Amino acid sequence: MGDSNTIVDAINFVDTASSQRIEPGSVNHPPAPWPAHFKTEPTPEEVAKIAANVVNTVNNHFDKVPDLFLHESQPGFWRDHLALTWKLRTLKGKDKIRNFLQTEAHVKEVPLQIQVDESHPFRKPQVAGFAPVDGLKGIQFYITFTSQNGKGRGMVRLVQEEKTEEWKIWTLFTTLEEYRDQREPRGPNRPKGVEHGGQPGRMNWAQKRQEEINFTNHEPDVLILGCGQGGLTAAARLKMLNVSSLIIDRNPRIGDNWRNRYHQLVLHDPVWYDHLPYLPFPDTWPIFTPKDKLADWFESYAKALDLNIWLRSTIVSSEYDSARKSWKVVIRRSFVKTSHAPPADGGEPGVVEEELEHMELTVFPKHIIQCTGGSGKPNMPTSIPGITGGVFKGDRLCHSSQFTTATPLSVRGSKKAIVVGACNSSHDICQDFYERGYDVTMIQRSSTFVLSSSATLKYLIGPIYSEGGPAVEDADMFVWSYPSEVLKLLQKDLTKLTIEHDAELLAGLDKAGFKLDKGVDGAGLFAKYLQRQGGYYIDVGTSKLIIEGKIAVKSGVGIAEVVENGLKMEDGTVLEADEIVFATGYDNMRTTAREVFGNEEVGDKVKDVWGWDEEGEMIGIWNRSGHEAFWFHGGNLALARYYSRVVGLQVRASLDGLL
Repeated sequence: MGDSNTIVDAINFVDTASSQRIEPGSVNHPPAPWPAHFKTEPTPEEVAKIAANVVNTVNNHFDKVPDLFLHESQPGFWRDHLALTWKLRTLKGKDKIRNFLQTEAHVKEVPLQIQVDESHPFRKPQVAGFAPVDGLKGIQFYITFTSQNGKGRGMVRLVQEEKTEEWKIWTLFTTLEEYRDQREPRGPNRPKGVEHGGQPGRMNWAQKRQEEINFTNHEPDVLILGCGQGGLTAAARLKMLNVSSLIIDRNPRIGDNWRNRYHQLVLHDPVWYDHLPYLPFPDTWPIFTPKDKLADWFESYAKALDLNIWLRSTIVSSEYDSARKSWKVVIRRSFVKTSHAPPADGGEPGVVEEELEHMELTVFPKHIIQCTGGSGKPNMPTSIPGITGGVFKGDRLCHSSQFTTATPLSVRGSKKAIVVGACNSSHDICQDFYERGYDVTMIQRSSTFVLSSSATLKYLIGPIYSEGGPAVEDADMFVWSYPSEVLKLLQKDLTKLTIEHDAELLAGLDKAGFKLDKGVDGAGLFAKYLQRQGGYYIDVGTSKLIIEGKIAVKSGVGIAEVVENGLKMEDGTVLEADEIVFATGYDNMRTTAREVFGNEEVGDKVKDVWGWDEEGEMIGIWNRSGHEAFWFHGGNLALARYYSRVVGLQVRASLDGLL
């Protein structure tokens, strides 16, 4: 450890406004302070009694619940996802908690009733480590609850108050899982499927499914735009809530949003973190999923769960009637028409010819969920002189979203490529160019947080999402139970450990001129993702190529203009290139909403998406968007898995007039 610390001390980590950048309009919550250590570790019997006292106070003395939390100088948190209200809230400090419980009338009328969840050893009350670096421990346990909104689960973390030595709540998390008295139709509640007996003229399953898909005799409650992990998980959750939905996607196949991306793309997150709801990956699934395999799985998932999808479909127009609380959406739906050339001399039919037939259909959903990815339109830096207008005379200039793989080398031999950007996509594309024989240069515009795949598995994901680890639902509960300030505190500790683990790798990158940072407030990957949605790279091999000089890096110098043979930099140098790829990220999800639905109808009403609000919940996505019948849902597979239920429950409540 001493050697790695010495190496780390010599690395030049950037700490500038650029390295601390967050989503515009969002709030940068600082890491919370660590609570005090307990003086004597409680016995298992004492732990059970302490947990029982918390439960008893909540159930029988609800007015005293605020006093269960840590005091204001080191406050406790209550993070609530729809258990108490139909909003996502994080309440910090006993005064805010008391005010909330006293002012929310229905919470007082139908107080929360909780129980300790002892259904699995992982969920039972136990002493657990809270701080990865200094060893802080406390008591944690899972709970089940009933509230006016339905049933759910949660998690409690207790620490000992320093002066009084009383056990107080540091974090309490409650999240709704079942709507009112409705049970999801799965397991013991699964549907029968068919009705036995003689019924003349009845349709079989395939005929009924086609009617459902076409919405022949009814309207969808919800229209979902996009057929990636966001759209599929949203539709799956709504189906379990008895809410009908229709997914539309412009692509010809389910999964094309992944299938059409760059050639070498493989998920950087491991399989245990990426399961979809209701249908987890099989035990034979590889740890890291190739894009085409994931795309094929999406097709299987949609079919297995009987999700209603129209492919080759786009929105022509949309209009919301606030009086009727209903949308009118015109959809252009395309079908492949296959024809055969006449057979020659009585032989087999000739060449198959395909053409598209189009029709416009109108649907009247109550809600729309935009699931077109966690970002918006490709961010092409059009302000750079010469980037448009055909100035560049090389083989290709494009955004990373348009890149699939490097063009095969011509007879003239080695070619040169430039990739602008220094995060996940840029690294993968640079590696693709290198493997195909190109002389490639990465242009790094600002510093990047880098960690190895092995560090990610060991410190960030592996401790909770792993082979033989907790059920994925329990792991999700564990992760999302952290309020943003506490999550950031934890990630700051974990980032110290990943940097020590990757010391030699990071030192090599630093020596190669690659600019590194530690993330927002030193909180690494999770802070970069949740507060900025970019600015990081999980290394799967490209860093070694940079260290060895096989991929060149030009950092800290801006692009002056695009010239016919490459890029002219602000220091006067010209980098020659046959191909230029701008891996410069994407705009806000709101830009897609503006493009598809228009400014007046949606774009000017919804919020910018991503980053933390004043309480530490995400802005615009997974909760109220600013339009009463329009929602954003997206993110990686793990986020889509958890938050799809949150979105679905809010939509169901809105359909019932509760929002």
